[in-house]
Amino acid sequence: MKAITWNGKKSVRVEQVPDPRILNARDAIVKITSTAICGSDLHLYNGFIPTMENGDVLGHEFMGEVVETGSGVANLKVGDRVVVPFPIACGKCWSCQHELYSLCENSNPNAWMAEKLMGHSPAGLFGYSHMLGGYAGGQAEYARVPFADVGPLKVPEGVSDEQVLFLSDIFPTGYMGAEMCDIQPGDVIAVWGCGPVGQFAIASAFLLGAERVIAIDRFPYRLEMARDKAGAETINYEEADVYQGLMEMTGGRGPDACIDAAGMEAHAPGLLNVYDRAKQAVMLETDRPIALREAIMACRNGGTVSVIGIYGGFIDKFPMGSVVNRSLTIKSGQTHVHRYMRPLLERIQKGEIDPSFVITHRMRLDDAPRGYEIFVNKQEACEKIVLKP
Repeated sequence: MKAITWNGKKSVRVEQVPDPRILNARDAIVKITSTAICGSDLHLYNGFIPTMENGDVLGHEFMGEVVETGSGVANLKVGDRVVVPFPIACGKCWSCQHELYSLCENSNPNAWMAEKLMGHSPAGLFGYSHMLGGYAGGQAEYARVPFADVGPLKVPEGVSDEQVLFLSDIFPTGYMGAEMCDIQPGDVIAVWGCGPVGQFAIASAFLLGAERVIAIDRFPYRLEMARDKAGAETINYEEADVYQGLMEMTGGRGPDACIDAAGMEAHAPGLLNVYDRAKQAVMLETDRPIALREAIMACRNGGTVSVIGIYGGFIDKFPMGSVVNRSLTIKSGQTHVHRYMRPLLERIQKGEIDPSFVITHRMRLDDAPRGYEIFVNKQEACEKIVLKP
């Protein structure tokens, strides 16, 4: 089959790889009908996530048709349309029983690798390094889905791929980011990063009752989408000081909660950005926590900082004094996607949101290398790419 493979920093290819096959009674094989390039994939593309190997199949946002099931999968049958969550969860361990699916204790066969970096291992993920399981991803014609009796969500008739594809990752991620803010009526929420996850964090904050959402980015097309499609007020951080802007927009109080949807490759003008890039280049820190620092400093006293942007390892100049002395709460996590898929599907069916609003590009699987290039370089006003095998 054809698949998109990682072949080193800034190098992805369309290659022929072996077809997946059933390895466990709880597996299913899915023929991919739609997949996507995620902002998290760009961290792999840019070489910031360790334990990638040449030929690894990329992709963790995908859906399709079940073409084969193992003997232990009773809830799916051949022909079912399904969306597949990006974390792989067994459904039976302590974490899964407490709906902490991205922390599954049984799905990462390479847990020892993650333990060296993080202390404990999270769940295995599709297409996201050997440290997180070494599973082949879904930017391909077919994918093996472990624990298929737990993860995939059956898609009802009358709902298109583009309406439900993002239940695999970015819609639940944005929603969880907003949910962690414990939004109350009248709250003002600030969101750093207007990529697809940031757009869903904005939309989800409104779904959960926020009065105002302020979105921060530097690309005009992203800020325009945040205003016109998601309903946010905006700050362009290359044209205005973010902290001062937020203080002016909130009467000097600061946002009630702040969402970091930017993560490890955040950018800012000025010396601090130069400092972080230099330290990252020589591996004295792995991530650039610019957005996180700003979110902490801007959040109102006693507020919440919700971190859904991806971080890979270690950061520098973390303002812990601000966190402690101002009674801030920090919440974070890889998304427990399984928890949110069905409730968010119901919101889609009720017409409360159409997640396809973030799609700007549709391409063939063969065009994925070009897709990565325009996405990472912010060309052609590229917000979200959907690939069709």
